[in-house]
Amino acid sequence: MSNRYLAAAAAAVLAAGSLSACGGSGDSPESTKTLTYWASNQGASLEADKQILQPELDKFEQQTGIKVNVEVVPWSDLLNRLLAAATSGKGPDVVNIGNTWSASLQATGALEEFDDATLAEIGGRQRFVPAALAATGAAGKPPAAVPLYSLAYALYYNKKAFADAGISAPPATWEQLVEAGRKLTKGGRWGLAVEGANPSENAHHAFTFSQQYGGEWFDAAGKPTFDTPQNVAAVKRYVDLMAADKIVNPSNAEYAQNQAVSDFANGKAAMLLWQAAGSNLKTQNMAPDAYGVAPVPLPASAPAGGKKVTSMVAGINIAVFKHTKNRDGALRFVKFMTSDEEQVALNRTYGSLPAVSTVAADPAFAGPEQQVLQQTLAGTAAPLPQVPDESTFETLVGTAIKDLFADAASGKPVTEQAVRTALTQAQQQLR
Repeated sequence: MSNRYLAAAAAAVLAAGSLSACGGSGDSPESTKTLTYWASNQGASLEADKQILQPELDKFEQQTGIKVNVEVVPWSDLLNRLLAAATSGKGPDVVNIGNTWSASLQATGALEEFDDATLAEIGGRQRFVPAALAATGAAGKPPAAVPLYSLAYALYYNKKAFADAGISAPPATWEQLVEAGRKLTKGGRWGLAVEGANPSENAHHAFTFSQQYGGEWFDAAGKPTFDTPQNVAAVKRYVDLMAADKIVNPSNAEYAQNQAVSDFANGKAAMLLWQAAGSNLKTQNMAPDAYGVAPVPLPASAPAGGKKVTSMVAGINIAVFKHTKNRDGALRFVKFMTSDEEQVALNRTYGSLPAVSTVAADPAFAGPEQQVLQQTLAGTAAPLPQVPDESTFETLVGTAIKDLFADAASGKPVTEQAVRTALTQAQQQLR
């Protein structure tokens, strides 16, 4: 986003607490028989998502008589379009949102609150996995959405490449990962692939590294603390995988469209840090037994205040805009999408985890990858700050790291001072 847009978006988030109830999917009687749904891109392509979702939407129409018109929105456009819909009072009835945006979108006042009474309409609070429900809005307020797909980061590694290099187990620490990465970087293959030009991916890793290094990106009052020594050390550790350790291909500084996953699937990289990559790897013809899955590493010696956090609580939430003309139908659709049957069907297809505890024991989620992700979410995952400025944090800090990766790729030294300056500038832009 441009700085001008960010300023406008931030102003909208802070100022749009009282929106008119106009708009929605239409004012005609037909609006009670139709819903407009913006789905996020979960599969290999927008078209693949439409093919996956349409049979389920047809099933909902058969059950309720309500037709759902779906549009799969790419991640590059989704936040901008959600903010525009929130401030205009016009747009879809039901939307998917990245769970890290929950508090930012909640601050606009444009989303239906899922208080206890509303949650009861869709089956009750107790159905949802507590860790997933924790990433649905600001603390002390009713959720602005409910979880739909649960995700966590893990380390994916090429079994044959590890065996050929004499590496017997996946790395448990960053020091071990760097050592393994150097052994694996040879013959046109690199140790690790990253998405250096993807601000959201960068911000997600910055959060996890910061937790491990004893840092926070916001204080208890919600004010930014971007350039603390802990955050500087955390970001430097991440960027140094390319800049100092030389286990990441400099071309990864330009990756922003899942090219890192393709490099891993095609054998161009031996390791990958990703959210539930299995389904994506399958579409690229990488057999499940060709790779292993392990928790994201930790520092060998935890810095002062460091936490045992290996992932953000990742995932997709589903929300309802207040401007809908069909609130009852929208909530029925949310209940349908979070039902046991749909949670198994959709999460099994996407390789994500169910957001409801009632199907956790289903065989669809018993594979090695799913077990690692479940253990991570249950024990070593933490939600990103649920503050109104979270989405802006992702853009500003993620872009600062993108620029640092670009410096590393060009051979420019990424010093501690360079990282501190980049984070200070990001903090000043937010303020």
